[in-house]
Amino acid sequence: MTVIAIPAEVRSMLKSHPDPAILLDRQYRVLAANPAYCEVYGDGRPLVGRRCYEVSHHYTVPCDQAGESCPLAESLASGQPQRVLHLHHTPRGEEHVEVETRPVRNAAGEIIYFMEIMRQTKVASAQPSGRSLVGRSPAFNHMIELMQRVAPSDASVLLLGETGTGKELVAKAIHEASPRAGAPFVPVECAGLTDTLFESELFGYEKGAFTGAASRKIGLVEAARGGTLFLDELGDIPLSMQVKLLRLLETGTYRRVGGVEPLQADFRLVCATHRDIPAMVDAGDFRGDLYYRIGVFPIHLPALRERAGDLPVLVEALLQRIEWGRDKRVGSAALRCLSGYRFPGNIRELRNLLERACLLCDGDTLLPAHFPEICRGTRQVPDDIGMVLDEVIPLDELERRYLRRVMARHAGDRRELAERLGVSERTLYRKLEALNPASSPADPTGDEA
Repeated sequence: MTVIAIPAEVRSMLKSHPDPAILLDRQYRVLAANPAYCEVYGDGRPLVGRRCYEVSHHYTVPCDQAGESCPLAESLASGQPQRVLHLHHTPRGEEHVEVETRPVRNAAGEIIYFMEIMRQTKVASAQPSGRSLVGRSPAFNHMIELMQRVAPSDASVLLLGETGTGKELVAKAIHEASPRAGAPFVPVECAGLTDTLFESELFGYEKGAFTGAASRKIGLVEAARGGTLFLDELGDIPLSMQVKLLRLLETGTYRRVGGVEPLQADFRLVCATHRDIPAMVDAGDFRGDLYYRIGVFPIHLPALRERAGDLPVLVEALLQRIEWGRDKRVGSAALRCLSGYRFPGNIRELRNLLERACLLCDGDTLLPAHFPEICRGTRQVPDDIGMVLDEVIPLDELERRYLRRVMARHAGDRRELAERLGVSERTLYRKLEALNPASSPADPTGDEA
């Protein structure tokens, strides 16, 4: 390895950086690391001389050869700084980290090494947690990367996705990662609002503006002053009101219903819809000029079926948030069953199913029986247990033969076996008792018949 001289001022800048930072050569080798990096990624072995992907990813090949984008390779190709979102191994487990790679040049303008800075993402977690956004799939990570890029700005954001994908949670996460985080986050449910109601809710009204207006009321635009205004179900805004919303966005001013004085607005706009807005524009159901005004930075929220691998961590996180589900877990048989379901209602449907299953479950493990609508008729014999029958036999005899087979192969933890079979431990005990009454152990559940 060729030793590269690092100027004192570069070492000083690296050392004083508050975030984990390293210097790299073109072969991904660590030339120097600051104290913050050593604290997060140090494992007792020297960091200098090791390759960055070995330290942070535990990979044996560069990130771009392992299915991720590599900021160093991209920076080397473009000569410009690059930012990506990665999953890094830390003492706390895997975490989402924003990685920024900057080329460092010599006096002749040649790239001599790269500085890489790591910033932990606050809006999401790769582990089950109380945070609103949990996941680790490529589709989820791409969404988080876009959120990270737009959050520090004041640009309008348009969230696109199916019902139940968590659009309000994403909007709130963008708000909390923005400079406006200390001011209000004000959601507006646009579905079902009539022209008059939409205008009075958004802009407020003066005393006497209409029958029943006994006093002045501030609108949600005013309530969001300094913060974020979230318009959910954007596609349901009445066409006649869209022009007033457009004027608000273009001029930054509005009037209360019944008022004459223009008021100054100060908010960041985030909108969401499950509808095809461009198609609505073509059909004349949505103003094109408004769409172009609010669609500055679109973010697609992936459906749950597009988030391969996220289901286990989502299930665990949601159980932590369900009051009567914190002491429960989903058994492997039930998880396999859930994994084969498409979830048209997405995360909202998953949470509802878990809440219901927790209420149906008397023990601490959720079984396929606790998800009857999804798991009915989907249980399969494990692949490693084959049975060939030459004659038609009664079903109860088939069950007895099958139980003898699995007991011979899986003598051990009967709780685990019951879980794999998709039944309760008590049910398994009773079936085994019927199979061989003389040698059956005491009922481990302690329940009386």
